[in-house]
Amino acid sequence: MASAGVSDQLRGNALINDTLGSALRSGGNALGTVPVLLKRVLTEESWREFVTKRDEHVQHDRFADFVTTPPLKGLGADMALIDRIVGTGDPDLLRLLRDAKKGKRGRPRAETQNIDDSSRFPQDHDADDLERLARLAPEEYAAVQRGEKTINAAAISAGIRKRRIPVRLDDPESAAETLRKHMPREARLRLAELLTKED
Repeated sequence: MASAGVSDQLRGNALINDTLGSALRSGGNALGTVPVLLKRVLTEESWREFVTKRDEHVQHDRFADFVTTPPLKGLGADMALIDRIVGTGDPDLLRLLRDAKKGKRGRPRAETQNIDDSSRFPQDHDADDLERLARLAPEEYAAVQRGEKTINAAAISAGIRKRRIPVRLDDPESAAETLRKHMPREARLRLAELLTKED
């Protein structure tokens, strides 16, 4: 039986996948949001495993199967459409798509990341926060639905989540550089004081 955290993550995966599928099926201007949504789906590999709103646990080994399987277990589209929309404009998206087609796993390990990329920081409560955004911050919720913001970025803007960044724990110099860049000086001084306190 999956833990609550894992279950929340799988439901969050389904929400991301559903948003991409809706954009594909809507056509017109909505197709303009597909590259952003697709990039997130590929980066987070949400297509590999998710739990639908009907409580169906879905797993895909092949990205093509995810694309062609009807909703809610897939996108209900075809690879030719995906290829046409992606085009040649975004090298990173092209690489992610190519790797997904080959079955390569591309999600970076969070504990070794040293970038300020809140959109890719692992989240366990996307489904709950998306519901809170719909109730408390409809403008932020709409931005997520349009593919303009990730759930995490919208939740931070709405004050539902605190901003977090990954910090390398195996490299003190890198950790210090990251904290100097993103943490206010007063907070850094307080952190230094706490770290040098005797146990």
